[in-house]
Amino acid sequence: MILYLDTSSLVKLYVEEDGAEDVRRLVGQATVVATSVVAYPEARSAFARLHREGGATDEQHAAMKADLERDLEDFLTLGVTERIWRHAGELTETYALRGFDSLHLASCLALSSLRLSLPVEFSSFDHQLNSAAHQALSSANSAG
Repeated sequence: MILYLDTSSLVKLYVEEDGAEDVRRLVGQATVVATSVVAYPEARSAFARLHREGGATDEQHAAMKADLERDLEDFLTLGVTERIWRHAGELTETYALRGFDSLHLASCLALSSLRLSLPVEFSSFDHQLNSAAHQALSSANSAG
């Protein structure tokens, strides 16, 4: 399986919170882990906020950043092409998504459209985004 992680799932690889074990299990089962380049600044923002608010020590914050840097070398990181950002704009209207959420979904759909030999699964901890991903991936799979 190809596992696409939005930022809410990606962060759970580095922060102990509800759902972290579920994400780690999925990552362990995946042949390929993918995300968008937008996940990097979003994750760094989440780490910095956690640190500022006292939820992570200086050492923990440094470790989160270092672990993210290390892992990104092994992840398939999708750039934001014109095709993706234009599709993301449509997805914001179709599914009432926020901007970066629509970029994540458009990135996952672009990956899915390649019709690789492995199924693509989407992981997020945002209910609305998961619902949109389920609908969009089901439509894409039935159309192809």
